[in-house]
Parts: sequence; structure tokens; C-alpha cells
Amino acid sequence: MSLRHKIMLGVILLVCIPIILMGSMTYRLFSGAIEKQTENFYANSLLETDRRIQYALNEMNVISDLSIIQPVIQQFLKRKSPVDFREGEGAANRQLLTELNNLLLSHPKITSLTLYNQSELIHSSTVQPAPTYEKLKEQPWYPRMTALKGRPLWLGPFENEAASNQQLTHVRMIKDYNSLENIGTLVLTVKTDAVDHVFWEAGTIKEGEMMVVNRQGMVLFSKSGKHLGEPIAFPFLDQKEERRTYIDKYEGEQTFITYYPSQTNGWYLVALTPLHVMYAETVGIRNLALGLLVFALLSVLLFDALFIRKLVHSIISVVKALRLAEAGKFTEIYLGREVYRDESGLLVRGFNKMSRQIQELIRRVEEEQQRKKEAEMQALVAQINPHFIYNSLETINSMAVLQGNKEISRLVISLGKLLRISISETQELVPIATELEHVKHYLFIQTCRFGDKLAYEMELPEVWKRHLTLKLIVQPIVENALYHGIEPLQDKGIIRIRVMEVGNDLVVEVADNGLGIEPQRLEELFAGRQPHMDKAKHRGVGMKNVHDRLRIRFGASYGIMVCGTNGEGTIVRIRMPRILDDGQASQGRVGL
Repeated sequence: MSLRHKIMLGVILLVCIPIILMGSMTYRLFSGAIEKQTENFYANSLLETDRRIQYALNEMNVISDLSIIQPVIQQFLKRKSPVDFREGEGAANRQLLTELNNLLLSHPKITSLTLYNQSELIHSSTVQPAPTYEKLKEQPWYPRMTALKGRPLWLGPFENEAASNQQLTHVRMIKDYNSLENIGTLVLTVKTDAVDHVFWEAGTIKEGEMMVVNRQGMVLFSKSGKHLGEPIAFPFLDQKEERRTYIDKYEGEQTFITYYPSQTNGWYLVALTPLHVMYAETVGIRNLALGLLVFALLSVLLFDALFIRKLVHSIISVVKALRLAEAGKFTEIYLGREVYRDESGLLVRGFNKMSRQIQELIRRVEEEQQRKKEAEMQALVAQINPHFIYNSLETINSMAVLQGNKEISRLVISLGKLLRISISETQELVPIATELEHVKHYLFIQTCRFGDKLAYEMELPEVWKRHLTLKLIVQPIVENALYHGIEPLQDKGIIRIRVMEVGNDLVVEVADNGLGIEPQRLEELFAGRQPHMDKAKHRGVGMKNVHDRLRIRFGASYGIMVCGTNGEGTIVRIRMPRILDDGQASQGRVGL
């Protein structure tokens, strides 16, 4: 996958995916909130509607309760046989029927009454013939009525075949007031407008529907007046679930359905709301999320056109130029107007600057190599000079031997070895033994000059002889000790040189009993400020030079440390890593 595609994918993952997730989560949360609000709204509405229905029906129940305990009805039902009814014909019987009708038919909502004893029909106020007692017992609702043991049972407009579709039916068993034995059955028909006005006032969402169904799904009441008497297969009628809401199809569209069991035995209140109506408020959120997504995609495309493409083009150009640089071809990148004053432009300009600097360095290296070759040729020519010096010293030595002057001979031999080590040795690192041998020849020559005024001691353990050190680092220290510390001294001067181990490093200590050194003077030496020094007394490379060479070669943790007090001598410690002459560092230290 190319860099451009990776950046595009990253932008999409970081911008578009969060927008999609945010939109989806917001839509779901808002939809869930709407469902919860709708459920709570309809739960309260259905409870209130059922309460009003029960209030309207309880009004009839109170009339029925008061009527069936009246003596006129109790006496009317206690007659033993139909003969008793026939014997009661006449004025007294008519008076009894009049009182019975006045008790139950006085309410404007009650349209008819039918009274049965335990064996037959004994009274009916309807014009049409009422069902016989045998027909009454065959009705599907009769077992439910007897199970209520005297409590009233309400039947919807389409649940009683003997009643009109515009009537409710109130049925109940009548019991003896004293013995509580069943003595008859009361059937009242009531106008449906006693319940219809409750549905007209019921609260529903726009385009919502509310209805009452029985256990078979038959619609008994509906706010819209649709599907009355028609069965509807609601799933909750066949399932015993605690959940009072679900989504199902109703009239061909997805509908949010809320139901509640009524206090009236066998009735259910159902509220139905089309989902497109309920979720109408979420359309704005959905459209906003889609709009943000489209805007994000357009922004990504615009970002790609204005930035990513140019950035990737700049990077690709730099990569191509780097590949050419790997092959030794250094070229500059030219992108014309596409190079802006941003990081991509800085990258291109930085590469061009680096390319020019590398070309300049290559040119300088080539020039240095050329000068080095010329210097090597000059060095070959100049080799005659040390050979001339060595031959001259050999001649002087021969003459001293012939004349029997051994001191001069030893002095000439030491001088020759001193010059051979300092001039002819080309290696940067030499064994410590070689370096101290060079110092030894130097001190021998100086003892010939100072005589008994100078003495020196050297301590080099055998184990450290094969370790390497920089060439000419001890002699400058000894020279400074000799000229600055011992030469002005009136008494005999002593220089002690010893090699010792400090931690994982080696230390060459040069100590003298000379005049010492002042702190201010020591600071001037290491700062390189020497305005009043006698050049004749400072032919050595100096302590600062030794210190700088050690730090450059081995690192900042190495160099020299000077301890001295004015009038009490000086101690100089040269610290260096332990390096064997075979290039391997002792005790795990890698040779430099």
C-alpha cells in the first residue's frame, strides 16, 4: 500500500468512522429514548383509559348490585315453579314487574334486562324473544360467569350473540341474600356510548390507534372505529410475556404496539403507533449524520487534492533522489510551484542543501587526498633528514668510543633513541613500556645536564607493559615538571613516575617535589592563555595538548588531573583506558 493510500485510510478511519459511529450511536440512543417515551406515554394513557372504562362500568355494577339484593327480585326468583308465576298474574304480578323494571331500566344507558331462575326464563324486557335458559347455558361465556361466583361479567359488543353490536352485555349470577345459594341469572344490555366517549378522549400519538380486544383478538372498541368485530392475531395473546411493548406489522407496516391487561376480565387495551410516525423526529438526526459523513468524505478528497498528493509527491521525489545518492549520483530536486513553505518544502530544500554540502565535502575530501599524496611524497623526500641525523650521531658515538669517553657515548645513544621514538615512530598508540623508555632516555639526557640536582624513579608492573597508550603524553608532563618545578629549586629535585590501576582504567602518575603550581596559573594553562611564558622553556606540547589528545582519542571521561600547591610539589595523573597491544581491551573493554 502506498503512502498516499495509507494517509487516506488513516484520515478515513480517524474522521469518517467516528462520524458514522457517532451518528449511529446518536440515532440508536435517540430512537431508544423515543421508544421509552412512547412506551411510558402509552402505559399511562392505557392505564388512564382503563380506569375510565372501569369507572363507567362500575356505575352499572353499582346499579346491578343494589338491584339484586332488593326483596322484589329475591322474591321473584324464589318462586318454586312456573305455576307460581302464573298464579301471580293480575294486578299484583304487574306491580311486581313494574317495580323490577323501575329498578333496572331507570338508568338511561341500560336498554334491556333479562331474568332467569335456576331452570327457565322468567322475565325479559326485550321486544324480541330472549334465549331460553338452555340456550343461555350453551353460551361460551357462561362458564366464565359461573366462575366469578356472583361478580359481574362484561361482554363486548361482539361477544354476545343475543345482543346488538351497539350494546354491551352485563351478566351475573344472583344469590340468595340469606343462604348465598344461586337463585338466578341477570342479563343486562347497555349502550356502548358508555365506553365510546372514553376512547374519544383517550390520548394517542398522531396517527396512533387505541382499541380493546378480547382473548381471541376480536376488536371490541377502537378509537378510529376500524376493524370492529374483526379478529386480529396479536402475538401477545398466545405468549405469556412480561414485556408490554414490541414491534410487529399492522396493516402492512411496522408498528410499535403497547398492550395492557384490563381490569375487566378477558379484555386487553392495545395502542398502535406506526414506526415512521414515531421516528419522524429522528429523521433530522439521521439526515444530519449523513450530511456530516458526506461533508467529511468531501473534506478528505479535498485534503487529498490540496495536501496529501503534494506531500507524497515531495516525499517520493526525495526517495528517488536518495536512491540516486546511494549510487553516488547527487542531484537536486526541482518541484517548481509545488514546493510550499511547509514541512514538505523544508524537506525538499533540506535535501537539496544536504546534496550540495555532500558534493562540497566530496570535493574537499578529493582535494585532501590529493594533498595527502603530495605530503607523502614530500615525507619520502624528507626521510633523508632523520637518516642524516642518525648517521651523524653514529659518527659522534664512534669518535667518543675511540677516545674512551663513555659518558658522551651514552648521551649520544640516548639522544638517538629519543629522536628515533619521537620522529620515526608512525603509530599513534605505543606500548606503555615504549613510552616510558622514551621518557627514560629524556631524563638520562637531563641528568647529564643537571647532575646530582636531579633524580628520578620509575615503577611499571610487568602486567601493564603490554598495554597501549598515546605516543608522547608522559614526556611533556615530565618536561613541565623539570623546567617549572625542579629547575628553580635550590635543593635536589626528584621525579617519580609510576603506572597503577584505578577501577577499570590505567593511570600514569608523575609526581615531583618542585615549587608546585598556583591554581590561577593552572587555570590559565588549561584555558590556553600563556601570554608571559618563555618560549625557550616550553618546547614541549604542553599539558593542555596532552589533555585534549586523550579526550579526543578516548572520550570525555579521560585526560589529565593536576594536584599541586605552591611550594609543595605537583602530582599529575594521566588517565587512559586499558588497551592490549593486540587490539583487545582487557576485562571486556574494546580497544579503540
